[in-house]
Parts: sequence; C-alpha cells; structure tokens
Amino acid sequence: MLKRPSSPADLPDIVPVFPLSGALLLPFAHRPLNIFEPRYIEMVDQALAGNRMIGLIQPQDPSEESPTGRDPLQTVGCLGRLTHWEENGDGRYFIVLEGLTRFDALQEVTMRMPYREFRISSERFALDFDRLHGEEAVDRQRFLKMMRDYAEFAEFDLNWDEIKKTGTADLVNFCCMVSPYGAAEKQVLLEARSLEDRAETLIAMAEYEMAKGGKAAAPLN
Repeated sequence: MLKRPSSPADLPDIVPVFPLSGALLLPFAHRPLNIFEPRYIEMVDQALAGNRMIGLIQPQDPSEESPTGRDPLQTVGCLGRLTHWEENGDGRYFIVLEGLTRFDALQEVTMRMPYREFRISSERFALDFDRLHGEEAVDRQRFLKMMRDYAEFAEFDLNWDEIKKTGTADLVNFCCMVSPYGAAEKQVLLEARSLEDRAETLIAMAEYEMAKGGKAAAPLN
C-alpha cells in the first residue's frame, strides 16, 4: 500500500489534472466521481499504475462542466489520492479521491497524454497536511447554529449524533463540499486562507441565501 504523503516534499512535481466545474475537494475529505470519458479512464489507469494522485481543478469558465479543449483553468486546485475504485461492466470507473493538499497550478506541461498535466507547487499550503490545523480558531457553536438554521430552511434532517463525533475541521470541509453553491463560490471556499475563514465564508453564504428566501437566522443563544 502506498503511504499517504505527509508534506509537499512527498509530492510529484507534475500531476494529471481533472478539470471539473463545481466540484470541490478539500484536504482529508472524500470526493466520489464517476469516470466515463476515455481520456479520464486512461488517467485513472495511469494513476493506479503509479502514485495514485490526481489533481481536481475547476475551469475558469463554468459553462462547460469538463471542457474538452485546453481551456484556461483556475490557478488553485486540490490534489487527491485514489483510495477506492471500482470497474463497472461498461468500461467506467467509480472512484473516490481523498484530498491531500491544495496546490498552485504553475505550468501546463507538453501534451503527452490525452488528459492534461500540470507542474504544481503545494509549498504555500503545507499546513493542509495537518488535519487539525486551525480548529481552535473556528467558532464551532456558531457553525453548528448555521447548520441547524440551514437544515430547517432547506427542510432536511441532520444526523446530530454523527455531527457531535466529527472534528471541527472535517465538519467544516465536509459542509463546504456538499454545499449547494456554484463554481465561483466553491473556488472561494477552496482558496480560503484559513479554516476559520472557510467556516465564516460558508456561514455568510448560508445566511445570505436564507435572507433571500425570507428566513432570518435565529439569534445565537
């Protein structure tokens, strides 16, 4: 079994990237993906034969979910590690990427494969390898209040027993990934400078949506 990278020094300089609009991956979170295009089938095959790393990044133009050309991409993505994969009978893959660290996409390398490859750097995101970094700065009570208010607003149930057992960093990142916001908002959440900033940004987005929908947030007791 390949060891999980623990610092930027453990990462390759060049990685395959999967451009996908609206898809957010964050460190230590998990993103399921259905892979069916031949170029990305080959990308998964190559990753499985090597270090199992794939970068998830958004195109700058969100109008096309996964552009077929060499459209401009965002400058920051998240590197994922293949932790689960299944081959379907029709030649497709179902995979799960575990987020490792955000990265700066420095330069696209000369095309060698049908998918795209970039030279990357994760040096400025070195703290992404610390699962608990920044937890102490997050106002967990305020974040849980937002979750409660938003669940009532959107009319869905939450498993509070599981939430109570979930660490603050994992909870914030999971909520960001499953949030119903668009590509631009997802990129803002990805590039947040700290876990606290990410939590506060998601709270602000939820409060704005609830205000537009006529649901004012309840006061914090």
